[in-house]
Amino acid sequence: MVVKHTAYGSKGVFTAMKDGKKAGEMTYSMAGTGKMIVDHTEVDEAFKGMGVGKQLLVEGVVAYARENKIKVLPLCPFASAAFKKMSAEIGDVLA
Repeated sequence: MVVKHTAYGSKGVFTAMKDGKKAGEMTYSMAGTGKMIVDHTEVDEAFKGMGVGKQLLVEGVVAYARENKIKVLPLCPFASAAFKKMSAEIGDVLA
């Protein structure tokens, strides 16, 4: 699975692709220059239970936040729960 990032203005999306098909996406908006608000996660029914959401968060959002030295505010219920569950691994970017 490959995670792609697309930014447009102050918003963006991380998209998980597998075999040319969209497996899921995680959307965000920027709050100023130092904070990313994750507002939605969606996984296609055919890919549920395969760790797509976690991959979007870790390989997409968290990697991007670390690279750009920004913090993440997870308003999306999935992202919020994942940050609590994996706080030791990814808590460094939590706003």
